[in-house]
Amino acid sequence: MSNIIVSGVSGIPLSILNSETFAQWRDKQASSVTNWLNTTQFSGKGLSLIPNTQGELAEVIFVSNSDDSYWLCGDLVNQLPAGQYQLNADDKQIKTAAFSWGLGAYKFDRYKKSDKQHPQLIVPTQAQADEANKFIRSVSLVRDLVNTPAADMMPQHLAETMTDMANEFGANLTQIVGDELLEQNYPTIHMVGRASENTPRLIDLTWGDESAPKVTLVGKGVCFDSGGLDLKPGAGMRLMKKDMGGAAHVIGLAQLIMANNLPIRLRVLVPAVENAVSANAFRPGDVITTRKGITVEIDNTDAEGRLVLCDALAEANNDKPDLMIDFATLTGAMRIALGTELPGFFSNDDQVAAGITASGLSVDDPVWRMPLHKPYLDLTGSDIADLANCGKTPFGGAITAALYLEAFVDKEISWSHFDVMAWNNRKLPGRPVGGEAFGIRAVFDYLQNRYTKT
Repeated sequence: MSNIIVSGVSGIPLSILNSETFAQWRDKQASSVTNWLNTTQFSGKGLSLIPNTQGELAEVIFVSNSDDSYWLCGDLVNQLPAGQYQLNADDKQIKTAAFSWGLGAYKFDRYKKSDKQHPQLIVPTQAQADEANKFIRSVSLVRDLVNTPAADMMPQHLAETMTDMANEFGANLTQIVGDELLEQNYPTIHMVGRASENTPRLIDLTWGDESAPKVTLVGKGVCFDSGGLDLKPGAGMRLMKKDMGGAAHVIGLAQLIMANNLPIRLRVLVPAVENAVSANAFRPGDVITTRKGITVEIDNTDAEGRLVLCDALAEANNDKPDLMIDFATLTGAMRIALGTELPGFFSNDDQVAAGITASGLSVDDPVWRMPLHKPYLDLTGSDIADLANCGKTPFGGAITAALYLEAFVDKEISWSHFDVMAWNNRKLPGRPVGGEAFGIRAVFDYLQNRYTKT
């Protein structure tokens, strides 16, 4: 899709209008154009393809109630015939139109090829094309990773993706693999992943000036979740290829950060495992001593995401980062609370939470802060260990999961935790059914504002 958004000065004119600007535009048109609109019974909403006197497509108008939505052109790119379209718009509209145009053309075609030719959008400058393509590429990467079946997206494949990204941007990447996890004190990552023939690992990417402010991203990389010995039913297992969605989110966000050369010292930690079933699978009732020294009783092997994350968060403390942010497809409780299309997040830093929320609204990537209600931590108690990996009740499950994670973050560190769906259950403009990125543009905008603007 790299040639969907290009810079140039020629193409079929495309105007994106609202009801007010449409009336102004119509008043300036020749009678042949107004006659065409009347003949086609154009109501002043949606798309109109306007021919010239030879019957060739001469101009396109698209009238929308909301002409500044980031998803404005998500369907338009699939409605127009192949060709080049010159966008006539202001800078903000160019930014939003180009973004949704490119993502509207997205298709996961690794296994099912398509010969459909999408129209190109011509924007005035190369800088505008580059900006749009960076966002399109980042979101598309998240979608591709989540959409890929588990057989082709196991821990080693996540490592390959991150290795390629590290090579592209001059980052450093290391891995701690298999029994090395025990030797280097990452016991919960090893425990969750040891039953799989796909070896568990902690993937660690660093990039940027070592003296720059430190931002650490942590992503849950459960490449397939059977539920372990607490086996999921078939319906619950069907989409568990997406359980590495947290890892996909931080990989896509990291790519966006590096492509835009934000002045930060970036670290990305991805604990990558498959939660499988075999003779050495971990069991309900087991107790594990985590990297941080906190003991955890396994109440349910299907609450494995917080187990792999807790060792990675404990490691992330060591750098004393300015910000620590994790993404995870962690709880069904969050989906019940907010639905599948609004990601919830928790934060121990009010200022950061307010900034991310404001950024999300400004870039049409809304996120919703949830409470770290401390009294609920008692619900993760255990009679024989410091914590249990599951609350005693399903109520408030997203909160108890977040409180569990918070126990592994040093108190002086600014930490935020995103609990995301990573999947579109319904088709929306620019957002097909399948893997999706939620909240990464909000976080990127916040980071960009915080570290590049004074």
